[in-house]
Amino acid sequence: MHRTTLEQWRMLQAVVEHGGFAQAAAAVHKSQSTINHAVHKLQDQLGLPLLEVVGRKAQLTEAGELMLRRAQQLLAQAEQIEEVAASLATGVEAEVRVAVDEIYPYLALADVLQSLSDTFPNTRVQLYETVLSGGAELLTAGIVDLLVTGSTPDGFLGEPLMRAEFVAVAHPDHPLHGLGRELSLQDLQRHRQIVVRDSARSRSVDSGWLGAEQRWTVSHLATSVAMIERGMGFAWLPLTRARAALEAGRLRELPLGARSRRYAELYLVYADPDRAGPVVCRLGELLASACADYPEPGAFTVPWDE
Repeated sequence: MHRTTLEQWRMLQAVVEHGGFAQAAAAVHKSQSTINHAVHKLQDQLGLPLLEVVGRKAQLTEAGELMLRRAQQLLAQAEQIEEVAASLATGVEAEVRVAVDEIYPYLALADVLQSLSDTFPNTRVQLYETVLSGGAELLTAGIVDLLVTGSTPDGFLGEPLMRAEFVAVAHPDHPLHGLGRELSLQDLQRHRQIVVRDSARSRSVDSGWLGAEQRWTVSHLATSVAMIERGMGFAWLPLTRARAALEAGRLRELPLGARSRRYAELYLVYADPDRAGPVVCRLGELLASACADYPEPGAFTVPWDE
């Protein structure tokens, strides 16, 4: 059985913060005798002097400083519990689960989650970063509430978000650039292609592989970008991930003419739109809004023969 209460620790904290019993009473709207009784009872129960009066001001003893520092952690946790309860009482979800395809603009995603956190600070977020059909698998399994995907699974409706643009790239010193002409399929097949693995577990889809003599398969786009920047192969990368490296000259678009660009639609899919809570709905709005500000396909060009 606990001998002390959170209310007693709150009273002690108020005395310390406001410099005395009278000031604390005015600040927390309690009588001075109530504050006095709570703090003295706390000291009696602990068998420790927590406060000492110096001049006209009450201040913590060395033991009091240690004890209050520990108690403040409990007070903060109690406040968080009350905030969560208040959120739940208004229908705010305690947790949301979202799967986002890795071709979604990752900096925009960070901004979206920051904005969501500012509005719903007590809601936990489970983020799954997926590739190809991995997100659809999570949605159909009931694991996520919201999905950003390039392929809407059967039985669900998708809201168009954006058209993602892919560009064929390699390091500027890659042998493919050294040919000095527009490339053919046979040229590409003689060199290593970096492919990103489908994150689905039940089935795996190969997308964009050209039958190259060497295929290296990785799990994340960031790994693919890092490898290509080191001259280890070529790939079609989404401009959402490759643009900065292209602008900086770390990557160069392959001379394939119109064939160097590919496109994929991204969709926003709710697990159950009718039952979506305020956090899920707001997250969907933010994800869509961020895409509205993203450049249209074709807006970014880096001539391959420069």
